[in-house]
Amino acid sequence: MTDHPSTFRADDTHHEGIAWDDRASLHRVDDGDGVLDGAKGLRSGTFAEMIRHMMLLPEDERAAYCIEKAGDREYHAAEVAQLAALPDFPHA
Repeated sequence: MTDHPSTFRADDTHHEGIAWDDRASLHRVDDGDGVLDGAKGLRSGTFAEMIRHMMLLPEDERAAYCIEKAGDREYHAAEVAQLAALPDFPHA
């Protein structure tokens, strides 16, 4: 998984596009965040794996979950569905 390690002069640390292999975890939307938020994850893996898992959930249940990606960014059901529909999304 991508951790974007620093390099001398920070060369080659930023890549265009979506980092599908960044670390991510699946959370309930109402889990309260907070100091122990990392321990509240229901499942973890790559960003693409979490999107694939969330898309397997029944559509009416997806809104109860979000994906937290490396860098403290949350993706909710509507945005996850949009990402899964992108032509460069790794389906397998």
